[in-house]
Amino acid sequence: MKTMIYSFAMAAMLGVLAGGCSDDNDPVLTQRDWEGTDTYFASTDAMTFGTYYKPYAGYVGDPMPFYDAASGEFKIMYLQEYRPNQAGTYHPVWAVSTKDAASYTSLGELIPCGGLAEQDAAIGTGSTIYNAADNLYYTFYTGNKYQPTSSENGQVVMMATSSDFKNWTKDRTFYLKGNTDGYSKSDFRDPFVFVGDDGRYHLIVSTTKDGKGVLAEYTSSDLKAWEHQGVFMTMMWDRFYECPDVFKMGDWWYLVYSEMHAAVRRVQYFKGRTLDELKACTANDAGLWPDGHEGFLDSRGFYAGKTASDGTNRYIWGWCPTRPGNDNTNVGAYPQEPKWAGNLVAHKLIQHTDGTLTLGPVDGIAQKFATVAEVKAMAQGGSVSGSGAEYTLGTDSYVLFSRLDECNHVSFTATTSGRGDKFGFSFVRGTDSKKYYSVVVNPEDNDNKRKLNFEEGGEEGKGFIEGIDGYVFDVPQDNTYRIDIYTDNSVCVVYINDQVAYTNRIYGIQKNGWSVDCYSGSLKVSDLKVSHQ
Repeated sequence: MKTMIYSFAMAAMLGVLAGGCSDDNDPVLTQRDWEGTDTYFASTDAMTFGTYYKPYAGYVGDPMPFYDAASGEFKIMYLQEYRPNQAGTYHPVWAVSTKDAASYTSLGELIPCGGLAEQDAAIGTGSTIYNAADNLYYTFYTGNKYQPTSSENGQVVMMATSSDFKNWTKDRTFYLKGNTDGYSKSDFRDPFVFVGDDGRYHLIVSTTKDGKGVLAEYTSSDLKAWEHQGVFMTMMWDRFYECPDVFKMGDWWYLVYSEMHAAVRRVQYFKGRTLDELKACTANDAGLWPDGHEGFLDSRGFYAGKTASDGTNRYIWGWCPTRPGNDNTNVGAYPQEPKWAGNLVAHKLIQHTDGTLTLGPVDGIAQKFATVAEVKAMAQGGSVSGSGAEYTLGTDSYVLFSRLDECNHVSFTATTSGRGDKFGFSFVRGTDSKKYYSVVVNPEDNDNKRKLNFEEGGEEGKGFIEGIDGYVFDVPQDNTYRIDIYTDNSVCVVYINDQVAYTNRIYGIQKNGWSVDCYSGSLKVSDLKVSHQ
């Protein structure tokens, strides 16, 4: 009997160890010649992520960031996605804390789902605010009724409070219902609270009125009693703005939202010098876009983004979706939609002098990559000259570099000889790869615009992948692109010149080679550097 118990215990222990190990811990794989080989390796994600947080079990959905001045840290509530979820009752509110948007501590489950018969059997996103008058944190969230009857509300706004951000009490007397004020009974969700210039609390809710998407507005002096103020803002055309976030940054008011339409599925924003000017951006479908690319902040690889500020920096957190079957080309292109939930990705908001916004690297993330790696050119094709950190590539040329680690910061400066030259960089690439994955800095329409495209290259590759391209941006006047790439297992985030943020999920990056590619014209690469955590 003792022998049998010992055997079971050893088997269980080995199973746990195997489940938590990354490739580096596998005694067979550690014998592989990582430095001297350049062929493709079928790598897989480690159980944990070092930069872009994922819970050990499940995934992050719809972040609700909040800066807690009392503790001096950001606290990001999120909807916990299990696969599979429990039928009827799903998406309890979990949370993490962070001081730098780079390293996270799990706070576990904070607000559980209600029972099948309760209004919040399933929970939808919301927001948190602190009330100094009663020393309480207030979280407003969406209560989703399980199989509502025609007389019941499918969605209502609910509230929970806490004195310590650990123990939360649901207020079972607070139910804000849309149909009371002429809005939808089934689409009334994603509440967001902010303080206006009038000093009052403002609550906006994503809903519909007479068949058109709107943001409803309520105001309060104490976060308990709310007065309906009508429509805060209409939504363009047939669109629906999920996860709304209203904030003031400098002299500008902003609405950041996630466009639900399957053809879009991206985070966007509007701006105005006053709240009234902000509201006018969509009045009568005016379409007063804040910039030259309809306010897009990232690709379809970043969704449900919402912001929080510590008074110095404002960050935005969203989730990067997983890919069904770990297929890099299965991106949820229209009419499909990306897989819901994934890893928690953070960017820093960059406000330009004209009030426009772009997203840039988080300083804390950059500081984590302190170990500089040796970068070796393993293979090349076409017309290539140079070595070390500097190369010049001609048309149809590439340089394949040594294998990446699990978490990487790749940076280099790319200078083209002309405004119409085309270049990019590729991952999951070996000398024998029949498929690999490229981010292409592609000329758009004329020599004054660029856009990041995603392609599956190689003799078996599909070429351009629809649904995961970036947004158009201006060609730099000096044709110089400063490129920073952060990868954490399969999550890949690209920044260019404080103009562009591009998030994608690319399985197989780790333990494989990568390349810089020139498709047309001439490309000079300088300051090439790869760092690890």
